[in-house]
Amino acid sequence: MADMTKTDVVEEIAERTQLTKADSERALEAFLGTISTALSRGQSVQVTGFGTFEVRDRAARKARNPQTGEEIDVPARRVPAFRAGKSLKDVVI
Repeated sequence: MADMTKTDVVEEIAERTQLTKADSERALEAFLGTISTALSRGQSVQVTGFGTFEVRDRAARKARNPQTGEEIDVPARRVPAFRAGKSLKDVVI
């Protein structure tokens, strides 16, 4: 079974909602844009029964360049994360 692409998701939304593919794509873009905007503000987005999108802080650390063995500093950064909800976990099992 192949992974789904964005196009596949748009087609599935269109089929399930009876929307056109263009409307389905706009709805998906709006959803993803809303999540991206909230995360950029440091907010989390909780979709009940599905999961939570959040921002996590990753601490600075030392690492090694695998080619040279040289030690490098990796700066602290904020990264997006997703935590699956119970309903989603139950479907995947």
